[in-house]
Amino acid sequence: MSFDRSRSVASVLYEVASSSSTNTELSARADREGMGDLTVMLTRYQSSGRGRLGRSWTAPPGAAVAASVLLRPRMPDGSAVPPERLGWLPVIAGVSMAAAVRLALPGRTVGFKWPNDVLVDGRKICGILAELLPAGTGVVVGAGVNTRMSEEELPVPTATSLAVEGAEVTDALEDAVLAAYLEGLRDRVARYLAAGADADAAGLRAEARAACLTLGRPVSIELPGGEALQASAVDLDADGRLVVADRDGRARSVAAGDVTHVR
Repeated sequence: MSFDRSRSVASVLYEVASSSSTNTELSARADREGMGDLTVMLTRYQSSGRGRLGRSWTAPPGAAVAASVLLRPRMPDGSAVPPERLGWLPVIAGVSMAAAVRLALPGRTVGFKWPNDVLVDGRKICGILAELLPAGTGVVVGAGVNTRMSEEELPVPTATSLAVEGAEVTDALEDAVLAAYLEGLRDRVARYLAAGADADAAGLRAEARAACLTLGRPVSIELPGGEALQASAVDLDADGRLVVADRDGRARSVAAGDVTHVR
């Protein structure tokens, strides 16, 4: 049995030899099987992983770890979290994964590109995708971390892996990174909910600002409707949206989009 440290954090952890998509599989089973908060499904081989904006990705068997986490967040009084405040969940996941990767790569610049790509010195090591369950009863947060992938196996030159960055990748290291991520996700979500889904009161907006590599940079954003936006990223708002300012200094909040850091 592997991923023992991670099992001690998850309520239940399902490790499968392969999966087309752990997000898809966990989403399909969650309500049908009555799965609880912090149920985890993971694999070292995902054949048809799904990214943001409908993109798909894959990695050679054993070269990456894909893990999906079921969250069933509730307010302190037991009521549902307001939909606009669920936008903090992928941001919290990005902060948590960046912190976990930083443990494996001390001294490196690790943070997240809004909304949820984790970068090491500007190269992507992990992508995160949060999806609401069809019945609205929870959120599945999927993360794919490049662990043992060689330079030749990287899908694009802007990607990287723990191995490429010089880490000695073992089963124990993969388990340590995943466990640290799960602990961070669990604890930050609990803090957020205890504060009434108020990121400022929970100290999460300050933490996210510090970890967000997008802030202070010129960006190009492809919005879901196809609009292209050239702006400067200046802040994260109360709902976890990216605040950008155009050349005239006019600010707006962006809830979703494909962000490119402009050099």
